[in-house]
Amino acid sequence: MLSVLRVHLPSEIPIVGCELTPYVLLKRPDSSVLSGDVTELNPVGGHFLRYKWYRIQSDKKVTVCSVHPAEQATLQCIGCIKAKLPISKSYHCTIKCFSDAWQHHRVLHERAAVAENENGNEDDEIYGRFNSATSGAVNNSASQANASLSNGTTAVYPAVVTQRNGGEIWVEVGRSKTYTPTADDIGHALKFECVVVDASTKASVGVPTTLTTSRVIPAPSPTPRRMIPVGGIDIPGHPELESHTSSVGTFTVLSYNILSDAYATSEQYSYCPSWALAWTYRKQNLLREIVGYRADIVCLQEVQSDHFDDFFAPELDKHGYQALFKKKTTEVFGGNINTIDGCATFFRRDRFSHVKKYEVEFNKAAQSLIDALVPTAHKKNALNRLIKDNIALIVVLEAKFSNQSSDNPGRRQLVCVANTHIIVPQDLKDVKIWQVHTLLKGLEKIAASADIPMLVCGDFNSVPGSAPHSLLAVGKVEHLHPDLHVDPLGIVRPATKLTHQLPLVSAYAAFARAGSALALEQRRKIDPATNEPLFTNCTRDFIGTSDYIFYSADTLTVESLLELLDEERLRKDTALPSPEWSSDHIALLAEFRCKPKNRR
Repeated sequence: MLSVLRVHLPSEIPIVGCELTPYVLLKRPDSSVLSGDVTELNPVGGHFLRYKWYRIQSDKKVTVCSVHPAEQATLQCIGCIKAKLPISKSYHCTIKCFSDAWQHHRVLHERAAVAENENGNEDDEIYGRFNSATSGAVNNSASQANASLSNGTTAVYPAVVTQRNGGEIWVEVGRSKTYTPTADDIGHALKFECVVVDASTKASVGVPTTLTTSRVIPAPSPTPRRMIPVGGIDIPGHPELESHTSSVGTFTVLSYNILSDAYATSEQYSYCPSWALAWTYRKQNLLREIVGYRADIVCLQEVQSDHFDDFFAPELDKHGYQALFKKKTTEVFGGNINTIDGCATFFRRDRFSHVKKYEVEFNKAAQSLIDALVPTAHKKNALNRLIKDNIALIVVLEAKFSNQSSDNPGRRQLVCVANTHIIVPQDLKDVKIWQVHTLLKGLEKIAASADIPMLVCGDFNSVPGSAPHSLLAVGKVEHLHPDLHVDPLGIVRPATKLTHQLPLVSAYAAFARAGSALALEQRRKIDPATNEPLFTNCTRDFIGTSDYIFYSADTLTVESLLELLDEERLRKDTALPSPEWSSDHIALLAEFRCKPKNRR
């Protein structure tokens, strides 16, 4: 007879909106072991498995902190209640927690005040400054919802309440192997039940195997990042900051290294709770963040090929995006081919249409270079140094919106978007420079064939002022640049060949030029020496900038930028990734406007 040997959940803590999938180990009638699902449609030895999920309703529901969701709340912000904000955001575990979070928490109040300013009912004490009197004790009670639901089934069915073990109340909430916790589950533990069923009689066989989870916590909700105008005039109230939707004639571009699951190990990021590092949690948190930006063009790096096919492409399709993907090559990669990462570019179908796609494989370019320049006796060493599997994805899109002047009626507006992830190791500076130079030369050819704005996005693994950054931002590398000292293959000298003719400018350098009050506030997060963000990558061992959005300044102008994050705010969770932010990088987002043809 089929029997259950072991059941366990990989998740440390169940999170609202994050799928729970228990691992079930079975023993076949022939004593062999089977892992996986055995359904009524595919029984084994005349038996199959029946699953049920329960919410333990008899335990005391616990209100959790909005900042530290694994902690019980003891304080509630009365200002949130008066502002009619989501009640979950009002809870805090300690006075210090509330005080530390106030700089960012108050943004929620300010936005609520702007939304209600016509009524003139704002409380200056609540919305204008922090006052500990605006906090009160939490009674740790909440209304219990008994709504019917559908979770893992094809039909909605009423919640079933049963009594077990001396009065413990279980409310049935799901009947499939997987279950996604809902808001009704917050503060309660869940119980999973697995039992062997006779396929002919449909009767249970033996004693059910069960496991109980920790209390369900809400998914941490990052404080929304605002779009800061850099190309216009400050407007009182800043209503344009309330939406990331592009205005007529403009479009937005997002670039984000989302941290591949293959690299998100507990060894590498031991400071991040294991539940927040799990892909089942991170994928939903990343999706919420990405969709929330509502960018017209989305460039993601470190997207695993299986996650692109199974998650990002279908999920973003629901939000109106068309997807393109280029995975890294596999000459060096030695892992599971399905988990190799690459670059994914998405664009809104209602804003752009796909014209052409170019795939850049640096391995192919390296092979051609080695064949031409390196003697046969040294080719193996040269290949070992240059063949690193990195790629770039270049997409040409046609805008469906019009921003042309009357002098150019009906003229097509094309945009070329490059998305890349350059090699990581810092001891391969020559390879970094060569990869960036190879990409730029390819983009030059596209620019020569058409009058087309250029966008170059990605994780370049190069800090501001490095040779790759100088090549991108200035168009050349000074011959005495220290990065050129490492060149065992002679591929980056003479420095005079490291040039390009594209008029590229870093989008985030616009903060240094803008005069709006909000832009001035962002300047403290910009390095005055390079005009780049102080960091886009923040781990326990490294903080610095490696991600950029470059644009051709003769054809595009920057209208607004997504605000940068504070290191102090991120360090409250040690570093990235964290329960709040699910990558070790931060997203960059810029709004552009195409310059009219007759003004270039």
